[in-house]
Amino acid sequence: MPNYDVSSKDFAIEIARIADDKKADEVLVLHVGEVLGITEYFVLSGASNPRLVGAIADEVTSQMRERYGRSPIRTEGIREQMWVLVDYGDVVVHVFAEETRRFYEIERLYKDVPKVEWQEPSR
Repeated sequence: MPNYDVSSKDFAIEIARIADDKKADEVLVLHVGEVLGITEYFVLSGASNPRLVGAIADEVTSQMRERYGRSPIRTEGIREQMWVLVDYGDVVVHVFAEETRRFYEIERLYKDVPKVEWQEPSR
């Protein structure tokens, strides 16, 4: 049964975990709401090849629909699979191919925003 009552932060964390489970690299959750004003969180992840970029974006989209009943407002870059952007309004997901992520360095642009811990603590 979908969970419609979830905070933006928890939604972003769940997306990060899904991307990580799908073998995404260097997954980050950034709280960008204070500097952007158009969204609250970015979820950044990388993939070793374009096919994996598409697979990660597809998995996030299908899992968020199934778990939370939410579909993206828009999705860009699916055809090229070098940088897929999945926009949920309050959370924007960026799935990059390795070379594209290195080229744009989104993390550097937002280096002063808080990073959100999303990984379960190790036991």
